[in-house]
Amino acid sequence: MYSKIQKFGTSRMKSLLTLNRFLLGRRRFSTQLFVSRLSSYTTDEELKALFSPFGEVTKARLIKDGRTQRPKGFGFVTYESDLDAQTALKAMDGRYVLEKQIVFFIF
Repeated sequence: MYSKIQKFGTSRMKSLLTLNRFLLGRRRFSTQLFVSRLSSYTTDEELKALFSPFGEVTKARLIKDGRTQRPKGFGFVTYESDLDAQTALKAMDGRYVLEKQIVFFIF
């Protein structure tokens, strides 16, 4: 499952992280995170379990291909509070999950 999580090192990913860290300084932080670069074998339940340690997840939803119903590799995680979402972003952005480096975008 998701027991092996590693830190990243590419310059493109560092640029995305810098942008996310800049956005963390905003006054109002969203409770919803867009998570990309997930494995196509990830399930909604696994996504929720992966992000639950950082706070109360109210919804975890993968976007699926309309024809095949397989996950497209991205989804949304919604937290009860903006502080929980901010904690998850700081902890997980750029980490490797199932050998894929995940990236967040803030809404």
